[in-house]
Amino acid sequence: MNNKYIISLDSGTTSVRTLIVDRLSNVKSITQKEFTQYFPKPGWVEHDANEIYAAQFSTLIQALQQKNLEIKDIVALAITNQRETVVVWDKETGIPIYNAIVWQDRRTAKYCEELKKDQALVEKIQNKTGLLLDPYFSGTKIKWILDNVEGARLKAEQGQLLAGTIDTWLIWKLTEGKVHATDYTNASRTLLFNIRTLQWDDELIDLFDIPKIMLPVVKNSADDFGTISVGMVNGIKISSAIGDQQAALFGHRRKPGELKGTYGTGAFLMLNTGDKIITSSNGLLTTIAIGLNNKVSYALEGSIYIAGNALKWLKEELHLIQEYEQIDYYLSGGNDTQGAIVVPYFVGVGAPFWNSEVRGIITGLTRGVKRKHLIRATAQSIAFQTKDIFSSFEKDYGEKIVKMSVDGGVANSSELMQFQADILDTRLFLPKSSEITALGTAYLAGLWNGFWKDENELDQLLEFKNIFYPLMTEKEQMRIYSKWQNAVKLALEWKEV
Repeated sequence: MNNKYIISLDSGTTSVRTLIVDRLSNVKSITQKEFTQYFPKPGWVEHDANEIYAAQFSTLIQALQQKNLEIKDIVALAITNQRETVVVWDKETGIPIYNAIVWQDRRTAKYCEELKKDQALVEKIQNKTGLLLDPYFSGTKIKWILDNVEGARLKAEQGQLLAGTIDTWLIWKLTEGKVHATDYTNASRTLLFNIRTLQWDDELIDLFDIPKIMLPVVKNSADDFGTISVGMVNGIKISSAIGDQQAALFGHRRKPGELKGTYGTGAFLMLNTGDKIITSSNGLLTTIAIGLNNKVSYALEGSIYIAGNALKWLKEELHLIQEYEQIDYYLSGGNDTQGAIVVPYFVGVGAPFWNSEVRGIITGLTRGVKRKHLIRATAQSIAFQTKDIFSSFEKDYGEKIVKMSVDGGVANSSELMQFQADILDTRLFLPKSSEITALGTAYLAGLWNGFWKDENELDQLLEFKNIFYPLMTEKEQMRIYSKWQNAVKLALEWKEV
């Protein structure tokens, strides 16, 4: 199979990409296309599901054409995706009945707050799903669509509507409606799936009033997801589907007790806990890490809603930087922010505080605060938010974490990653490949088809570009971090007037 390849579709929050990977884990071709972000109301975030599919399909064709590859050159196709974003579509026409509601969307916050008044219910949901009651997850989004789109609920009850996360939508479209399926990792992010029984949970489905007939079949992350039956890619097998953060965990080759952090639009930390289901007491989520060879592994996860998006805010809204590479320049001048702290809770806060209503604040402003100080403070907020979650991992897992693997666009900032290592007091490992998420799902499809013999072979493919060692004294680390903690306390007290 030396001249064969795996195709990986990476369907993200702001863009879609297609990568073609060889047996040595080299990316031979890569194409990318952004798609439209819709913000119809404050706190609402939507995507056009048809635009996502069209963009993803076009990058697939372009990636093949870049290297003049044919169907016979491709062993299989793999999919990784933004997880909690959900689509509801008509089974007969294939047309979505509403825009995809994105994982960042907060429209169901009040509904979740009402349910939270029942503490027994909150504990039951956490025990069954590993999740907290929050708008972040797919279940309440599906309910909202059924409750607010005219005629939707009746059609759903009659079996005329289907629902799914972005992996499910892409699989259904690529197979021309022959396969309606998802994997364990994506299912585990819906608030509807029992991570202990590995089944859709009837009690939770009834709670959110979602007809079970709408939901996809749940499979292993490496499995038979059908065969593409459209266009010039007709005949390619789909052999993997997995949520993006779980794909990154697998791509990093993290073993039980090891942590990875992906820094993209948001930031996501995930700790492999193997076959142990650890219920967090410190604001983390329990989730399925992977389903492989009919065996499920678990993980603890902490999510930061705003990471790279904070830098995008600096660039596109405040116009304080022209290029993201400037972040390193400003951070190289030291850690001083003249006392300014930026807390970028633009759409509320996830782990470990879980508050949908709070908003971002800037504290410590004086006449001496300059442009460079605001840029530094915004970049540092990513590291501080990570520290908030990192502490929860150590408490829940009961051990000190001495190293973490990192990836994502923000991880390309060497100065920020050094500051991150200092604040966490731990080593950070940056892989040579910047495509760990896409590689993770490609590895799964390859294992399923014998492209790679076993996981030991995959372990040999991982190489590191850089290792960041903590250099800051504990006293300095705590001095800086305590200022951040004070600012967070103020942010959490925010109430809309």
